[in-house]
Amino acid sequence: MHRQGTPRDSARRSGPLTLDDVDNRSEVREFLTTRRARLTPDEVGLPATGNRRVPGLRRSEVAAIAGLSVEYYARLERGQIAGASAGVLDALARALQLDETERAHLLDLARAADGIPTSGRARRRTPAKAASRLSLLWALEAIKDGIAFVRDPRQNVLATNALGRAFYSPVIGDGGRLPNLARFQFLDTASRDFYPDWDLFAEMCVGIMRAEAGRDPHDRGLQDLVGELATQSEVFRRLWADHNVRTHGAGTKHFYHPVVGELTLAYEELAITAEPGLVLMVYTAEPGSPSAERLRLLASWAATADIQTTSWTSSC
Repeated sequence: MHRQGTPRDSARRSGPLTLDDVDNRSEVREFLTTRRARLTPDEVGLPATGNRRVPGLRRSEVAAIAGLSVEYYARLERGQIAGASAGVLDALARALQLDETERAHLLDLARAADGIPTSGRARRRTPAKAASRLSLLWALEAIKDGIAFVRDPRQNVLATNALGRAFYSPVIGDGGRLPNLARFQFLDTASRDFYPDWDLFAEMCVGIMRAEAGRDPHDRGLQDLVGELATQSEVFRRLWADHNVRTHGAGTKHFYHPVVGELTLAYEELAITAEPGLVLMVYTAEPGSPSAERLRLLASWAATADIQTTSWTSSC
């Protein structure tokens, strides 16, 4: 009789261990240990018995909830996730009470360990060239009452509509330089004014980057950006170590624009199916609200101000 989740279920890739394999194992190990550490016995219906040297559940408790052997779960938590079946990963996600974004991140890490690309459709061109496609630029400019822009996985804003250029003028700065939202968040003091909920924005930014890194662990540009921010920002370094992931999706954000003041905007993130990896972000204000009036004022200001009108291209 063979119990689910014993080492015999796990298939190993042949060949020597590469640097990518080591990085993947580290990501898996730290993700699973941080998820385990945040749970308490009460939250999973277990009695809190004995002294606990570290926070969270014990490995044996997670293994029992997931229906795995302790030996096999320990191997998974050491990063040896290659060959784990869909059933094992699903049981592990339930035991650790992962949300949908975390579950998807775990699957991305497992696919990377198995050497399986996260997308069967390769990008046909660089993100900058993709964002300069005329029909995409026309679509952006057709959005008149909202802020619309195209972003790549590295947090580069590649193109915007007219209102978006006015909205992001504090981010663009002099000379119309390429805006990278992560660099602006953590390396530019102006972000503290632009984002009244700065701490929340910081957590969101890092969580989105974590999810992107899981989807494409071979994106060297993203890895370089993470290294740059970790070197220069203690806050980024701390948040990155938390291994929290999230998707942008939809919601509401608060901004403070130096020209029109406070703005409360709803946002929607839309995948651009013709350009895998790129997303269209749209910010709008509730009709008739003070923020809607301020967006109209911002559009009027943009019509007379000297704001760069060409799309940006990526330097990453």
